[in-house]
Amino acid sequence: MAEISTIARPYAEAVFEIADKAGALAQWSTTLGSLAAAAEHPDVRQLLGNPRVSASALVDMFVAVSGDNSPETRKLLEALTTNQRVAALPAVRDQFEALKNERESTVDAQIESAFPLDGADLAGLVADLERKFKRKVRPEVTVDPALIGGVRIAVGDQVIDGSVRGKLEAMAASLTA
Repeated sequence: MAEISTIARPYAEAVFEIADKAGALAQWSTTLGSLAAAAEHPDVRQLLGNPRVSASALVDMFVAVSGDNSPETRKLLEALTTNQRVAALPAVRDQFEALKNERESTVDAQIESAFPLDGADLAGLVADLERKFKRKVRPEVTVDPALIGGVRIAVGDQVIDGSVRGKLEAMAASLTA
């Protein structure tokens, strides 16, 4: 079977083209987020493989969940259900978000900090990341006391580990090698 990302790509690109032409990238981002969350729910996953559940019933259920009854959303859902690709919705959302971020020259940054960051610290960190990545950075901050001190930042597939725990692990690895 093809990789899920390969299956999701044409759907994500089609939705992105429609959303971009309509100037509705944010709206589609929200809709795809709702649809993907529903597709990931265990109860919904059981329905996806059930031959007693019709494609139109699945479309209606997803429309109700997303709250978007636009013709474009219905067409997307009909295509996904007809081709038995509803399980690919999370990958469609992820690829759509990547295309949207590319268009808007933004990047998402997951920032883990040992302690809560105040506004000035976060603003300074975001400014440094924007200079490094030459894009607007949308931070998502979580507090993880296990880091002991410092921060760990993940931007795409790049990780910047400035945490005390990360430094201790690197030191331990170099001592045992």
